[in-house]
Amino acid sequence: MAQDIEICLGRHVLHTGQVLENDRIRGRLYGKAGAPMIVIMGGISANRFVCDGTTGHKGWWSALVHKGGPVDLNHVQVLGLDYAPQDHKTLHKARTPVCITTHDQARRLFALLAHLQISAPVSLIGSSYGGMVALAFAELFPARVEKLCIISAAHCPHPLGTGWRGIQRRMVRLSQANGQEEEGLALARELAMTTYRSSEEFTKRFATRQTGKAPARFDVDDYLLACGRKFTGTMGASRYLSLSESIDLHKVNPRNIDAPALLIASRTDQLTPPEQMHELSKGMAGKTQFITLDSPFGHDAFLKETKVLGTHLHTFTKEARYAA
Repeated sequence: MAQDIEICLGRHVLHTGQVLENDRIRGRLYGKAGAPMIVIMGGISANRFVCDGTTGHKGWWSALVHKGGPVDLNHVQVLGLDYAPQDHKTLHKARTPVCITTHDQARRLFALLAHLQISAPVSLIGSSYGGMVALAFAELFPARVEKLCIISAAHCPHPLGTGWRGIQRRMVRLSQANGQEEEGLALARELAMTTYRSSEEFTKRFATRQTGKAPARFDVDDYLLACGRKFTGTMGASRYLSLSESIDLHKVNPRNIDAPALLIASRTDQLTPPEQMHELSKGMAGKTQFITLDSPFGHDAFLKETKVLGTHLHTFTKEARYAA
């Protein structure tokens, strides 16, 4: 059975001096009570529902985290959490986005672990934005980290990724100014999907077949339009602007991270190229293992390559159990 946890930090002052009013940390705990703890965090669209299937929330990593799975809930506990700021339903549309860093998110995770009275070192698995938060946590709280698994994330954003995200944020702000916030958010997501995946995958999936009359629309347009519409149902513009900017504010010093680490890159990742993760691997103070997946799914390999990732995660979590 999963257990929901919620604590209120109240008036939470962030690294930038901005304030999150009534900041509530929402977590979800799975697995065997008292077993070794593994914190799992995903991209900006991920949440605390890591592996649900029957609660109305489809777990975003259910294929990898389940009883008998690569991350075996018979032998470990898994903790997921929601990132700040809170979901769009609790934010007024006109609210100015808060400036939050990955280190701020790491401090919230620390507070959640303290609330759960977990003082022993934990293992962390972080993908994309979650990998950045895991690195920030390891930099801030080195004594609290047993080991790390970082997938599709590095010590700083890649300039090309920052450029793409900057365009996306300007699209949203321009649309907000014209009273079309949701349309702008959908467009930003459409553009983002072209950066999450690879030209190799798009070549295989789409034939640029025309599907609409004037103005012309093509099969790839239909896919991207659907992605944009889906995203606006789960993410508000203010929250998106905050989390997108948080990616580009991210920075850790690899020399400050001495926990053993498994780093997994995707060969076709445009946002966090393998060479950038290799640079992180070489700069970290602790023992590292660096793996590149031969995947056509780009940055989204952490969501798509469940078979090969399962092999690596099985070994990672098995070693975490023995370490405990």
